[in-house]
Amino acid sequence: MTASPARDDGSLDPAESDLRRLTLLLTQADGDEPSRTDLFELVYGQLRELARGQMSKERSDHTLGPTVLVHEAWLRLNGPGGASFGSRAHFFGSAGEAMRRVLVDHARKKRSAKRGGRLERLPLDALELQQTADDESVLRIDEALTNLEALDERLARVVRLRFWAGLDERQTAELLELSPRSVRRDWKLARAWLARELER
Repeated sequence: MTASPARDDGSLDPAESDLRRLTLLLTQADGDEPSRTDLFELVYGQLRELARGQMSKERSDHTLGPTVLVHEAWLRLNGPGGASFGSRAHFFGSAGEAMRRVLVDHARKKRSAKRGGRLERLPLDALELQQTADDESVLRIDEALTNLEALDERLARVVRLRFWAGLDERQTAELLELSPRSVRRDWKLARAWLARELER
C-alpha cells in the first residue's frame, strides 16, 4: 500500500487531508446538519466546477448561472430527510443528477410558458460536449436519457457525468470506479444509442 503524501513535518499533504475529511464527512452527513454544512463548504469549489461544466453547454442567455445551479442542486441533495452518500462517486454522481434535474425543471417551466411548444428532432451531433443546448434540446435529451437508464443504468451514469456535468474521461472513471477504457467504451455506446433515439 502506498504511503500517504506527507510534508517534512510529517503532516499530510493538504489534498490528501481534504480527501480524508471528505470521506469522513460523507459518512457523518446523513441526518447531521453541522456535518452537511462542513461538507458543503469543503466541496463547494468542486461543485462550482461541475456547474461551470454544465453551464458551458447552455445558451449564453440562460437565466441560471453556476452559483444558482450549485445552490439549487444542494437544496435538492439536502432536502427533507437528506440523502446518505456511501462514497465520493455516489456524492458527485448525485450532485450531477441534482443539477440535471434543476436544468430540466427550468426548461420545462420555460416551455410551458410558450404556446404550442413542441419537442423537435435533434441532429446526430447533439451530444457533442461543447454544443450549446437550448431548452427544447435539454428536454429531449432528458427524455432519451430516461429511456437509456431503463436499459442500462451504468451507461446513463456515464452520460450524466460526461454530458451533464462536463467531466472528462479520467474524472468519470475515477468517480464511477471504472477504467478509462471502460468509460470510453460506455460513452461511445451511449452516444450512439442516444443519437439514434434523438433522430427518431
